[in-house]
Amino acid sequence: MKNKINLSSLILTFILLMIWEAAALGIDAAYILPTPIQVIKKLWELRVALFTVHLPATMAVTSIGLLISIVLGVALAIVMDSFPKAEKAIYPIVIASQTIPTTAIAPLFILWFGYSIWSKVLVTILMTFFPITITVFDGFKATKREMEEMIITYGASKKDIFFTLKLPTALPNFFSAIKMSIPLSVIGAAIAEWLGAQSGLGYFSKRMMTQLDGAGVFAPIVLLSVVAMIAVAIINILENRIIQWRKEL
Repeated sequence: MKNKINLSSLILTFILLMIWEAAALGIDAAYILPTPIQVIKKLWELRVALFTVHLPATMAVTSIGLLISIVLGVALAIVMDSFPKAEKAIYPIVIASQTIPTTAIAPLFILWFGYSIWSKVLVTILMTFFPITITVFDGFKATKREMEEMIITYGASKKDIFFTLKLPTALPNFFSAIKMSIPLSVIGAAIAEWLGAQSGLGYFSKRMMTQLDGAGVFAPIVLLSVVAMIAVAIINILENRIIQWRKEL
């Protein structure tokens, strides 16, 4: 079954690349839409700068931002699940945080923190902590009340309920949240670098745009996509190894 899914993905990817190639050849303006081959060639030509300078810069922003978002998101989910009053106070604020346009707040972060890594990390956190918080919180809420009442009759404490029932129930939601947040963290880092940075794939893409180099604009974007797909694949492997009981369903 897995082989069939992989084959289907490869076929679909090949079809999309052919559509991209045909569209680029039809437009016949590489500064607007380069062909996939032109992008690959540009990736190879710029490999030293991309892989030794700009990719590490973007990955540092993404990793730090995502790690902070995981800690913050899980902590908020635990607090909201443990204290109903806290849920009523925190939940609207979490929702409201997602109405802030990233392109509007990012320049403010740059004014406050300059071109340091933290101005970009904050943008990444703003885009990623929400899905982690809400998805993990929903996982805690998915615990069956009957199961809680049953182990309470055996003298289980709130700590026992959390580690015995709620944490295992929320684990699939946690991994789903991480897989959703990885692309968002990459996008957040790229946007922040686009708006103001001295290194990073977003910064490099913007620089190529000023030179009307279409392939140079697409090269870091393609690289970011590949890195995000690899990261999600790694999380999938970890999920399958940690959540063993899912295979028995």
